[in-house]
Amino acid sequence: MISRIVPGEVDQRPVPDGDAYWSIETNDLLRRLKTSALGLATSEAASRLAKFGQNTPASRSGTSALTVFVRQFRSPLVLILIFAATVSAFVGEGQEAAIIGAIVLASCILSFTQEYGASRATEALKQRISRKAVVLRDGVECSVAAEDIVPGDVIRLSAGNLIPADGIILDARDFNVSEAVLTGETFPVVKAPGRALPEASLAQRTNAVFTGTSVRSGTATVLAVATGTSTEFASIAAALERQIPETGFAQGIRRFGYLMTEIMLAIVILVFFANLMLHRPLIESLLFSLALAVGLTPELLPAIISVTLARGARAMAANGVIVRRLDAIENLGSMDLLCTDKTGTLTEGIIHLDGWLDVDGNPSTDILLWARLNATMQTGLKNPLDEAIADVPGQGASLAGFTKVDEIPYDFIRKRLSVVVRTKDADDLLITKGAVQNVLEICSFVRTAKGLEPLDETHRAAIDEKFRRWSADGYRVLGVAIRRFESRNAFGRKDEIDLAFAGFLLFLDPPKEGVRETLAALAHRGIAVKVISGDNRYVAAHLADAVGLRADRTMTGENLSKLTKSALFASVQHTDLFVEIDPNQKERIVQAFRSRGHVVGYLGDGINDAPALHEADIGISVDTAVDVAREAADIILLKQDLGVLVRGVDDGRKTFANTMKYISITTSANFGNMISMAVASLFLPFLPLLAAQILLNNFLSDIPSLAIAGDNVDADQLRRPRRWDIGFVRRFMIGFGLVSSLFDFATFAFLLLVAHATAAAFQTGWFVESLLTELAIVLIVRTHKAFWASRPSLLLAWLTLAVAAVAIIIPYVPAAARFGFVPLPLHVLVGLVAITTLYLLASEVTKRWFFDHESRHSHRSRAGRATANRTVPRPTHAQRVAHE
Repeated sequence: MISRIVPGEVDQRPVPDGDAYWSIETNDLLRRLKTSALGLATSEAASRLAKFGQNTPASRSGTSALTVFVRQFRSPLVLILIFAATVSAFVGEGQEAAIIGAIVLASCILSFTQEYGASRATEALKQRISRKAVVLRDGVECSVAAEDIVPGDVIRLSAGNLIPADGIILDARDFNVSEAVLTGETFPVVKAPGRALPEASLAQRTNAVFTGTSVRSGTATVLAVATGTSTEFASIAAALERQIPETGFAQGIRRFGYLMTEIMLAIVILVFFANLMLHRPLIESLLFSLALAVGLTPELLPAIISVTLARGARAMAANGVIVRRLDAIENLGSMDLLCTDKTGTLTEGIIHLDGWLDVDGNPSTDILLWARLNATMQTGLKNPLDEAIADVPGQGASLAGFTKVDEIPYDFIRKRLSVVVRTKDADDLLITKGAVQNVLEICSFVRTAKGLEPLDETHRAAIDEKFRRWSADGYRVLGVAIRRFESRNAFGRKDEIDLAFAGFLLFLDPPKEGVRETLAALAHRGIAVKVISGDNRYVAAHLADAVGLRADRTMTGENLSKLTKSALFASVQHTDLFVEIDPNQKERIVQAFRSRGHVVGYLGDGINDAPALHEADIGISVDTAVDVAREAADIILLKQDLGVLVRGVDDGRKTFANTMKYISITTSANFGNMISMAVASLFLPFLPLLAAQILLNNFLSDIPSLAIAGDNVDADQLRRPRRWDIGFVRRFMIGFGLVSSLFDFATFAFLLLVAHATAAAFQTGWFVESLLTELAIVLIVRTHKAFWASRPSLLLAWLTLAVAAVAIIIPYVPAAARFGFVPLPLHVLVGLVAITTLYLLASEVTKRWFFDHESRHSHRSRAGRATANRTVPRPTHAQRVAHE
């Protein structure tokens, strides 16, 4: 019944294998687990936590220091170098092998320190958003970390909770659970106490709940039976993780890897066989070819990406944005459309109850009393409307003398909540509140000053007119209805019939201060905002006018439900407000925007937001959201404020920009140098650089790159969403690589024809020049401006200058001979510096031409994509998962 325990893991199986706990009688199971319906004692829970371990899936050792260090040696490039060193040692070139080995070790240590530091920082950030659960300890409800739940705990669950452990239901009320993550079943499953057959499948265990599934509606008390590695979720966790769609940035990195591999293989094969045909020594030719391949490839790219993303995550955390998945940072920077609800983002989120009125629109203490009874006695989904009602002083609406009999929890189909209370005269009073139209549909009467009257068309029209008027003034309006019953112990949805409509509750949630400026800031960054709300059209339009959004381009949920997929796809582009939206329609809207070619962010914090959060390119939630929304999100805002998100977008774009800087710098300089060496090796009577010199050059040029993660980013690179473009990388590499090669050939001519250099002097001179040009290109391509108009970070500037000094000094140090270097005459050194200066200026001119050309190319591409998007929809989330 529970997955087997791997040797060495903590045994988390208090119920023996073979015993299907879902088929065991409840009292027997409580006895076996040595617990009761009142839960465990705190001391016993602590003891079991030590015995069974934390309630988490089997943790991978991927972040331990040793594992991260060993992982550096699994890189194909590193394995190539180790192979080269082994070959050198085997043929008696011990010094060559030692030099290659030392460079490999230094590179791996450099990469390890960066990657391990990044992983530690990421883990620390994740601890800030740990999930909580309500359990019974010592017979009292308390909140504990979900990781601290143990077998035998009694857990309280309500709508919006993620279920933290596998267990059986002790008690439930209208309890519906979404189990799609385990069974693939789209619709929520009704759960209730009882027993299932021992051989029942997951979907057939209607008396059991499972880790990772979520509560859609209702409440329940659950006995935890299996936790951590013993849960059904843990047994398929790896498969579930593989279903996370690959981000656009990760896809771009993968395609970049393919491009580098193709070029690398072509160079290795061509140069190796060409050198053999020139009757060069076999081992020397092999080492040179392999070194060329390694020199071309940006081997620090994984570490640079990890460091850049981790640094971005830390910067975002300092601004109130916690990143749950590092890859999402790049998507956040690429986002060009944000879908959001209005409550808490466009509004203050602090809802006030401003009115409690009867059907005639007059203040009524009865309406306030019934509203307070309904709000304070319900135990289901917590929401700000109930909190606003509870916060209103009694004003004569005393709750004394009322006892709760039962409740009919809120759900997103009925859009209402009913509570039954027993009055002093022993009658039972059912009090319902909810959306006005949903309350009216179960009413047959109206409670007026004259008494009960039939709910006819005249009364309906009067109620509807008040509802429209108050909504247009910005109020959120709920209806209140009642019905009296003879005393009994249980009530259900079937009793929500023939109620008397009693009055209205008016709530006000004013626009957030500064939100108009924040929306303007998003627009300035190329991000459009679309509002998706369950509120009525009048409230949404009033708010849109107040915050500067267009209120005339509106689509209601009713209209949306009549549209086909293609019709919705055509309509969304011209809609700004989606109102009276059903929860299931949110995902359709996000899907339609993505099909139009947008990178869509979705900001939501409710149960019904989870599908849309999954569907969006970037799911955004808040720290106070329900569990299921937080777990579905990629980004968590510690404050429900679009201003926080604006800063997060900037940080995401800085991260993207700095990652692309490294790729641009290394590919352009390395590609040019490697092509130059490959060509030169075919015509020179000696190798243009020795293998060890190539590797040393590559190692030294990578050192300043470690500072790129914290480099300054120009403001103009933050103004528009940026996406990965492998075509841009290819064009950049070839364009700047050819300029680099041109100056390499100029250096060859200078060394051979002017300086009359020997083989060792030629290799030394070109080593110095190629290293200086690789450092110079850092300052050029890190900015779209003139390089002197954009200040690099202090660390990047100093590291670049320091390595440049090393490049010039290295031929003169005592150990230079080990690498085959010889001292250079002063006039040769001056000539090399002059060539580097000319290269700097030529690259600056090339940069201006290249980015002007790219700007025109990008404009044409956007126009082409816009045309294509009219006919070719992008894949949905479900399709992407299936593809993966």
